[in-house]
Formats: sequence, structure tokens, C-alpha cells
Amino acid sequence: MIDLRSDTVTRPTKEMLEAMMNAEVGDDVFGEDPTVNAFQEKVAALFGMEAGLFVPSGVMSNQLGLKVLTEPGDEILIDENGHIYNYETGGAAFLSGIQIKPINGNRGKLDVAYLQNQVKGAFDWEAKTKVICLENSTNKGGGACYSKEELLAIKYFADEHNLFVHLDGARIWNAMTSTGIDPKFFSEVGDTISVCFSKGLGAPVGSMLLSSKERIAKARRFRKMWGGGMRQIGLLAAAAEYALDNHWELLKEDHRRAKKLAEVISECSAFSIDSDSVETNIVLFDTLEQDAITVVERFAEHDVHFVPFGPNTIRATFHFQVGDEELERMSMVISEF
Repeated sequence: MIDLRSDTVTRPTKEMLEAMMNAEVGDDVFGEDPTVNAFQEKVAALFGMEAGLFVPSGVMSNQLGLKVLTEPGDEILIDENGHIYNYETGGAAFLSGIQIKPINGNRGKLDVAYLQNQVKGAFDWEAKTKVICLENSTNKGGGACYSKEELLAIKYFADEHNLFVHLDGARIWNAMTSTGIDPKFFSEVGDTISVCFSKGLGAPVGSMLLSSKERIAKARRFRKMWGGGMRQIGLLAAAAEYALDNHWELLKEDHRRAKKLAEVISECSAFSIDSDSVETNIVLFDTLEQDAITVVERFAEHDVHFVPFGPNTIRATFHFQVGDEELERMSMVISEF
């Protein structure tokens, strides 16, 4: 089976399982798990942030970030393709009592031009804009990445309007691999940062919220309230740390294979793709003769698995457990179209 439905489908390697088995653990609700405590400090230092909080999922990490930056009745600004808006089950409204203002950006990215005249709160009848949410790299935007200049311009705009910035870095490891941006730079932009270990890095579960010590202490209480208090969590933290230490370097190969697949797809008359838009591990392409679901089903008959990403759009997402041999087999299947 060649599974490119997502970079979340990876299985723990033998070495990762050994790291989990050897982890020193304790009760994290009491703050006594040494492995997760050390890992939180390590990742926070990596990004130049004061503190980190290990959580079960990227959704929880994003929602905790919004919770500690807002009050009920506030509003957040986000690209209309953002994960928080599309894939988090209305959590911002339910958990934090805030509303989302989606903005039509470019490939899932915002810039200052799109943000102009979007800030509200001067009148009693308006929701108060409080947070700009950025996703780096973008999911529905096909793995597009922000440049330093774009991020700094948005941060300047946020400061000018007394807004916070939340950075959804579910695939920030891919973004850094593509752009070469140093992790500590993001502390200059994000008031809260969410990073994920279970996507391209290949850990079985886990994300982390990064922010100030004060906000992380607040987020820790809400994590418990939302059912995210965990006990011997060092087992999962050890897997995430192994992934960070050993799999980050592999992402450049995922990106290489994604670009190669895009080239193959561009030569097939049944599909349409802008191969120059492939920046990271995500490949989006459109079907020209059949709907996406039908084409995905045809691929599945050859044991190649993608996901429909719109009526005529398909997504392929590379990860380290799909290698060059699998890429060659996929190329042969695509050529049959």
C-alpha cells in the first residue's frame, strides 16, 4: 500500500519504540514526568519561547492558543482556507466564545493588504478583533510557506493595531526545511505557536503549544479542564523527541519526491497542476475528465491512496515512509491515466 492520504499515517519505527520503552516517566498531572518536562523545555528553547505544553493534538494546541489570547466576544482573523476555520469543528466558538472572520487570501496565506480594514472593535456593536491566525505551511494552500518578510510585515501590522498573532505550525518543520528560516525567528512573530510532531516528523501522537510562562500556565489549566491532563506522558514525549531528533532531516527528501510527482502529473493530460507551486511535501492537482472521488477510487484499485480535496482536486502528502520505489510505482500508475 502506498499511502499519501496524509503525513499522519506513519507508523512508529523500531528505534522510536525503543525510545518510548526506555523513557523515564512520572505523573504529568502532578508535573512529575521528567521526560515531558525536559522535552517541553527543549522545544521552547529551540523556538526562543519561554515555555511549552505537550498536548494530544494540533487541534487542542491551536484551541488553547486562542483561549489564552482572547475573551468571549472577541474575533480572530484567518485565511478562509485555514485549518482552525475548516477542520476544528467550530471549536473556537464552543470553547472560547469567539467568532472567526475568514479572509480570502492567497494559497492559505494572509498579508497586510488582505488585513487592511478588517480590524473591528471601535463600536459597542462590533466584535473586538484580537488575534491574527497564520498557518505555516498551509494545508489547503498546498504547502505554501511564509517568508521572513511576510511574517514581519504581519507582525508589524498586528502590533500597530494591538493584536496578537497565533501561528499554527502544524507543518512548521516543513516550512523551515523549505525556507531555511531559523526556529528562533518565529518567537519574533508569534505570541503563541503550535507545533506538531505527528505529521511530517512521524510521531504517533502529540503537539506542543509555545508561549510565555504565564500563558502556558493558563493553558495547562485549560488542558486539564478539556480532558487533556495526562499521566505517564513521557512515553509519547519520547516518541516525539525521537522524531524531532531523527526525522526532521528527512523532510527535504519528502519535498524532493513531491516535486518529482508534480512533474509526472504535469505530463498527464487527465490532470492539471502548477508544478512550480509545490514548495514542501503537499501536492494538489485537479482532475479534468472525472470528479476527484472517482479518480481517487481508481488510484486505490492500484493500491495508491490519495484524498479528494474538493470536487475536482486531489491531495497527495509525502512522508518518510514513502520512498523512491513507491514514487516510481505511483508514476507508472499515473501514466496509465
